[in-house]
Amino acid sequence: MKRISVFDTTLRDGEQTPGVSFPINYKIQIAKQLDKLGVDYIEAGFPVASKGEFEAVKTIVNLDLDSKICGLARIVKEDIDSALDSGVDLVHIFISTSKIQIDYTIKKSREEIINDSVEAVEYIKDHGRECMFSAMDATRTEIDYLKEIYKAVEEAGVDIINVPDTVGVATPFRFHNLIKELREHLKVPIDVHCHNDFGLAVANTHAAVLAGADQVQVTVNGIGERAGNASLAEVVMILKSLEGIETNIRTEYLVETSRLVERFTGFRLPPNTPIVGDNAFSHESGIHAHGVIKEASTFEPGVITPEMVGHRRRIVIGKHAGRHQIKKMLEDAGYIVNEEDLTKIFEKVKELGDKGKKVTDLDLFTIAEVVIGELRKEDRAIVVDEITVLTGNKITPTAVINANVFNDSRVKSAIGVGPVDAALKAVRELVGETIKITEFKMDAITGGSDALAEVYVTVEDDSGKSFTARAAGPDIVMASIDAVINAVNYLMIKKRLDSKKKEKSED
Repeated sequence: MKRISVFDTTLRDGEQTPGVSFPINYKIQIAKQLDKLGVDYIEAGFPVASKGEFEAVKTIVNLDLDSKICGLARIVKEDIDSALDSGVDLVHIFISTSKIQIDYTIKKSREEIINDSVEAVEYIKDHGRECMFSAMDATRTEIDYLKEIYKAVEEAGVDIINVPDTVGVATPFRFHNLIKELREHLKVPIDVHCHNDFGLAVANTHAAVLAGADQVQVTVNGIGERAGNASLAEVVMILKSLEGIETNIRTEYLVETSRLVERFTGFRLPPNTPIVGDNAFSHESGIHAHGVIKEASTFEPGVITPEMVGHRRRIVIGKHAGRHQIKKMLEDAGYIVNEEDLTKIFEKVKELGDKGKKVTDLDLFTIAEVVIGELRKEDRAIVVDEITVLTGNKITPTAVINANVFNDSRVKSAIGVGPVDAALKAVRELVGETIKITEFKMDAITGGSDALAEVYVTVEDDSGKSFTARAAGPDIVMASIDAVINAVNYLMIKKRLDSKKKEKSED
């Protein structure tokens, strides 16, 4: 099968997500990440929208990326000139073609719309740039008129035709038929842009490719106007894993890219998000976990692995956990348990789960230590002696931690955007290793100004090993530090145990 081109519009349509606005430094970082990911086109913005938008697009053009850079423009000379002046490789022009939009927005005759579109394409081509033409609201446009305007711009020299489902009303079968009919009518490459108002953006994009579309428009995490656009990760992995259709995307960077955009938008993905969500390769059910431990493809698609997308597989403990997975997690952490002790640990985990508690790795190991009488407090990697946190109206939040790390006395400090951020950065400085906090949640578990805060964290080391822990207390800074240190303690102990096992095996 032919290779499909990927057109990413995170910086344009994605930024139209209500509540999202990327400052120029964010746009630069996202553009560089998209280039690293391997997208063919980056729609960097709408240059005429503002002076800042123009400068952002121009700056991205000057990054000299491998991806081609695109700028959006209405079929208005001022818009097109702004895009051309920004230096983009591709000018993406659009005009409404559906009856409802013609009647209520642009109020031009259909002949005028075609003539203006042709003139715009010719103007862009005369300036030596690539041109993409979009018939806005194509899926609500009469098919005969759609064919007429697309044929007119094709004859004018357009490079790519875009078929946008602007208001997200297409369905896969109808969209497949539309693209198939247009494919038979046109010679130029066809690109599709699908919105997710009915949750069908990815399905419609998939159907369009099977019908003959050459290029897909997507956004990272599916962000965009209203309910968003087709998700880059989902579209690419459906094409690759289920259809055997290749793209230029380096899929091992999908999760990394998703996390970057998640952080810059402030919109946290639901854990059950396909491909890149926290739970995409996580298993709690005992039956599923047992099968996955034996052979991953028993309860995963098989045609996709976590490593393919830069993810990791997790076995999660909860009330649905099975004895086999609990025993495996304990053994991996260096705990040797007999069947009698395993039964007690298993029952205690179920009891916690039935109370609605999220059972962390630390909870499991604490239960195990109590049951088998092997409390490891003397083996803790980090023992905190003193913590000082400074914050205030005119004070940069600063944390200083005095602690013993494997019996080595250390004092470390860090600044942050707030007291909790500063404290967590100080902990990272303390251990002197690459420790990432991949999940941080906080809930008030009692009412009032002296409410107890419960903090839940997941930390990960540079090898990809992760550990979950929780802590609670009236001081949110101290609860946060306790939770992180609890998790880091076990990660560091596990690292030492693994190192000792390796040394023994080599001997």
